[in-house]
Amino acid sequence: MEHNKPMHLVLENGTTFYGKSFGYEEPRAGEVVFSTAMVGYPESLTDPSYSGQILTVTYPLVGNYGVPQGITENGLSTFYESEIIHVSGLIISDYSFQYSHWNAQKSLSDWLKENKIPAIYGVDTRELTKIIREYGAMKGKLIFPDKEDVEFVDTDSENHVAKVSCKEVITYGNGKKKVVLVDCGVKHNILRCFLKRDVTLIRVPWDYDFNTLEYDGLFISNGPGNPAYCNVTVENIRKAMTTGKPIFGICMGNQLLSIAGGAKTYKLKYGHRSHNQPVRMAGTNRCFVTSQNHGYAVDNNTLGSDWEPLFINLNDGTNEGIRHKTKPYFSAQFHPEASSGPTDTEFLFDEFLKLID
Repeated sequence: MEHNKPMHLVLENGTTFYGKSFGYEEPRAGEVVFSTAMVGYPESLTDPSYSGQILTVTYPLVGNYGVPQGITENGLSTFYESEIIHVSGLIISDYSFQYSHWNAQKSLSDWLKENKIPAIYGVDTRELTKIIREYGAMKGKLIFPDKEDVEFVDTDSENHVAKVSCKEVITYGNGKKKVVLVDCGVKHNILRCFLKRDVTLIRVPWDYDFNTLEYDGLFISNGPGNPAYCNVTVENIRKAMTTGKPIFGICMGNQLLSIAGGAKTYKLKYGHRSHNQPVRMAGTNRCFVTSQNHGYAVDNNTLGSDWEPLFINLNDGTNEGIRHKTKPYFSAQFHPEASSGPTDTEFLFDEFLKLID
């Protein structure tokens, strides 16, 4: 198969990178971000939190273990984090034309083409990452010199949570404990982590008033983009807080719980997207290595007197979770379920379910 078609990555500051296409042949615009994860491209590409973004993988060789089968169980993919690829495009340094893995069903290139996702290889991803680190995440576009151009897009001007959330209520499992999961763009491994702990999981759309349901605990999922678009969700969380039932949030869930508690969020310069973010549990010397994917953060200085930070990022001191001082509400900005990445903090699911007892 030929992979020699010239392709350009153009950044909003005018910087252009020249490479070749190995995905779908169509120009595409988005926000250019980078992840330093060394493995896990099938999981990353299907993570709804990447909606609207062109993902740069900093690890130089990508595609060498192909793409796994998309087997589903209970309506959940076994190896992906959602039903479709959510990135707007993919940028890598070196594409492996040969792949080998016991579970591989197809090449990364074929999978991208099937899902109509453009991708470029031959880019100096180290240089690109240095630019993003210096100037921040920026608008970019993948174009072909012999095809029509596209305009840059402002991903922050769209409600990506509404795009990726489920459209109807879905129930999984038949456990004793009943958990409502607010789907802001949930990763499937979060669902798997709950189901293997024997709960009944009621997955509801981001703007659904779950206060009309009977449940034992509330979970708020991860999701893409700016939490400011989720005012409806925040209002529903505030209503839920009046019941005193346990609440647990991950990633976007951390931001929405914080806003519901009166705090403010802000956009990070270039976000946290990796498998190796170190966090410390506040008030202790317990440190964990975490998987992360977020562009916004909670401002610790705006937390109300009833709240306190639960985890702190050891690289830049930013918020990595909050907890209520007297009520059973807490959250993590990182991904305890990982997939891909380290699972050091998966115990947080157990902590949440203990609160329901």
